[in-house]
Amino acid sequence: DEFISSPPRKTVRFGGTLTDILLKYEKGETTDFELLKHQLSDPDIKDAQIINWLHEFRVSVAYLTKDFEQLVSILLKLPWLRRSQDVVEEYLGFLGNLVSAQTVYLRPCLRMIVSQFVPPRITVREDDVDISDSDDDEENLSENFNTCHRALQTVARYVPSTPQFLMSILVENFPFINKSERTLECYVHNLLRITVYLPSLRLEILELIIERLLKLDVSTPQQDIEDAEDAANNEEKTTEEGLFDMEEDEETKRNKVASSGSERMAHPLAERLDILMTILFAYIKDVCYVDGKLDIGKTKDLYRDLVFVFDKLILPTHASCHVQYFMFYICSFKLGLAEAFLDHLWKKLHDPNNPSVIRQTAGSYIGSFLARAKFIPVVTVKACLDLLVNWMHKYIDNQDTGSNAYCDVALHGPFYSTCQAVFYTLVFRHKQLLEGNLRKGLSYLQSLNFERIVMCQLNPLKICIPSVVNLFAAITRKYQLVFCYTIIERNNRQFIPVVRSGTGGDLVQTCTNPLDSFFPFDPYMLKRSKKTIEPFYQFWEELSAEDLENLKKPIKRGSSEDEDDDFLKGETPQNDGMVGIAPHSYESNTRSPVSPTGSPLDCYVQYPH
Repeated sequence: DEFISSPPRKTVRFGGTLTDILLKYEKGETTDFELLKHQLSDPDIKDAQIINWLHEFRVSVAYLTKDFEQLVSILLKLPWLRRSQDVVEEYLGFLGNLVSAQTVYLRPCLRMIVSQFVPPRITVREDDVDISDSDDDEENLSENFNTCHRALQTVARYVPSTPQFLMSILVENFPFINKSERTLECYVHNLLRITVYLPSLRLEILELIIERLLKLDVSTPQQDIEDAEDAANNEEKTTEEGLFDMEEDEETKRNKVASSGSERMAHPLAERLDILMTILFAYIKDVCYVDGKLDIGKTKDLYRDLVFVFDKLILPTHASCHVQYFMFYICSFKLGLAEAFLDHLWKKLHDPNNPSVIRQTAGSYIGSFLARAKFIPVVTVKACLDLLVNWMHKYIDNQDTGSNAYCDVALHGPFYSTCQAVFYTLVFRHKQLLEGNLRKGLSYLQSLNFERIVMCQLNPLKICIPSVVNLFAAITRKYQLVFCYTIIERNNRQFIPVVRSGTGGDLVQTCTNPLDSFFPFDPYMLKRSKKTIEPFYQFWEELSAEDLENLKKPIKRGSSEDEDDDFLKGETPQNDGMVGIAPHSYESNTRSPVSPTGSPLDCYVQYPH
């Protein structure tokens, strides 16, 4: 009964075979051709009809020359992904036959596949007005993406030159940064999946993704992120206070408290960046770790690609806040990678053929990396300090007595950047450098001869950020390495505040940061992705009252070598400087070159007389 009642399987509804229709069209008989286009465009077309047509098209691909571009375009718009598995398999077979017989359709096929890398949009219209436009979170979205990658692999198998045509299409289709988080997330995830089966495109795809992440990063200043978070927290508190005044059951109250700890970023662009950085970190780990074990070969290959992208995009970009952490993360996998990265930055810094701004930025990266990366041991820190300080002494040898022996950022920018990197590293690492054997540690620090650097005609204390200089001065004074306060006081007397007329006629005092420097590995603010970074990250420890008191106590020279603890004893000289801590938080990142609050806290110091 079922067999008798089922309709017969049709090849075509009219005009004979597909080949007949195409041949008639070439002779000018267009009726059947127009009917064919109409049927293929019909949204109510049945799966069985699609399969029949696709089967005929597969046999007739030799006839589908550029003259039938419009017909092929209709075929490429078929909603094949949302059809039965039989339709999907037939369509994949059709794509393979089409691109192998008619390479003219390679680009349109690739565009069609790539266009499916984002969720479809659902538009609700009333009276010709779009009242809703949102992502379609259909359950089988992941399965659709898998099928798209199968399609792309099928095309690449038939046309080996696919990668060189694909890249420009991936660039064209990259969603704008104001698109939904879900759209950006899906597209970036799918791009990274392509690198698995088309490894020749990995470098270009990473470059594309990191370039777009960088645009998001620089469009989201840290101050804007902080302001948005503060505003959201204040709003939540106000709402909670109002709601908790009302009679509520305990479960409702608990839910409200839980929701206030949301991982969502209040700033919309920061939320997008957070999601995408999480994907990038996950990708790096997936490539480098195979079955839970670090694959050295794959890790080195990925490191080389990431360093190339770092040099091309990150290093020339001033004051990006988060994207550069992909280098921090991969270097945490193995000390050899961290040392290779430091060596790479060192070469950038001391090569006089590099532009001064690149050399200065490399110095900032070295200092920030040495200070913040927990996975870098003291022995590596000392090796880097030796390298940097020796170079600084040679630079002073060459410059301190010549015609350029004066304080000038334009002439000596890389030197000042190196000084700041060394000072910054010492501020963060001095306890580790001295722990264990204090006398040996002090002997090492004395061998660096900071006094000569500080006292030279180039006057680095005048150029480096005051917050770093003040803590460096306090630490070096405590251990009697060098007394900086006389020079700092002289520099302060020479500094004349610049007062200019701002918007609206207000007077604005501008404090200069001559190096225009920043600390690239200042605290990471994105809530989700920072969980990946924090285990390897050295936070700044707020100075306790005891620390402040200890900074005022110089170490006695000539104490017994066997009694290291005695180095910490000693009386405080009269009129000791009081080191205070400014009220702003250290852990906020660099707000601007004018207010470097991502550096160690500004200390206001009453200088010894």
